Amino acid sequence: MRSTFWKTGRRLSVFAFLATAAAGLSASSLPPGFTETKFSGIASPTAIAVANDGRAFVAQQGGQLRVIKNGALLSTPFLTLTVDSTNERGLIGVVLDPNFASNQYLYVYYTVPGSPSTGPSCGTPGGVHNRLSRFKANGDVVLAGSETILLDLEPLVHSNHNGGALHFGSDGKLYVAVGNDACNANSQDLSNLEGKILRLNSDGTIPNDNPFFATQAGIARAVWAYGLRNPFTFALQPGTGKLHINDVGQNTWEEIDVGAAGANYGWPNSEGPDNVGAGITGPLFTYKHSAANPPGSGPGGFFTGFAIAGGAFYPAAGAFPAGYRDQYYFADFVSQFVGRYDLANDAAYAFASLSGAPVDMLVGLDGALYVLTRGSVTRISSP
Repeated sequence: MRSTFWKTGRRLSVFAFLATAAAGLSASSLPPGFTETKFSGIASPTAIAVANDGRAFVAQQGGQLRVIKNGALLSTPFLTLTVDSTNERGLIGVVLDPNFASNQYLYVYYTVPGSPSTGPSCGTPGGVHNRLSRFKANGDVVLAGSETILLDLEPLVHSNHNGGALHFGSDGKLYVAVGNDACNANSQDLSNLEGKILRLNSDGTIPNDNPFFATQAGIARAVWAYGLRNPFTFALQPGTGKLHINDVGQNTWEEIDVGAAGANYGWPNSEGPDNVGAGITGPLFTYKHSAANPPGSGPGGFFTGFAIAGGAFYPAAGAFPAGYRDQYYFADFVSQFVGRYDLANDAAYAFASLSGAPVDMLVGLDGALYVLTRGSVTRISSP
């Protein structure tokens, strides 16, 4: 899952084979005392998951799931899917089962090709759609014929706002982030799955304690929270298990929302802190697309951006200096920065400026922050 902790020892060398190729990459801007190492070699990566044995599973938008093992990118892909990779579609989510070591299950979120959409915007869709499937590993490759389709989502009209993030919660349930297919009405429509966070059992069945289980029918009972635009990534807070959802904005705001069963985050009637009325769960933190406040004047005044991404909690006992621990780190795909949010003090700060567009993030047990960009992996560490 995207907040999975990296393993220590020799397993930290999984990206070492890429170091030479990365030597020419531009450097990031980091706080004093921090250093970085860049690694390249994966084509159009979208998400990363790490097994307890140290193997890294990296999703490529074009449909391949690659394995990095013992310092080498394996030449044979773990899995190759036929996908529609137009714009934001493709292989865009991966997570390992909490019991992966024993059951060898992993889950992916990908776009199944189909006929093109027809009709007006958000009108009659075609056959292309996003799918959640479970596979079983057979060593470093997938077990042939092991795909179990857990969920086929509604046919897509547009090629953006697909979501795709997958995580297992502390309750053992599988949480799935789904974009609204660039159809704003979907976000408030509880009869469909788009613009939502879904909650499923690991076998794809729907838990009967989901908030809308009794009031909706069929697959719509999987809806756990709604009113989202494009929750491309999210992470779970250690200890509390609370979801922290990165919802990409449209005109003005990027936002981090705290997940809650049955919550309505307001889109399209509200964005960021604007128009948050009765029945709407307002964001934990927002920042603007254009300068809002002078630097240092409070939340939103440290940076601007256009597409929030990544998301990882840095542990209180990590190797970073004390002022950088026990915080939520997030990134912006367009403005290419990493920020940090101090939940205890309700304060946000700029952390790093990157040389690539970030899509995913995790914290390693070595105390480093790993940022997956469209061109490399950046390891940020502190002595």
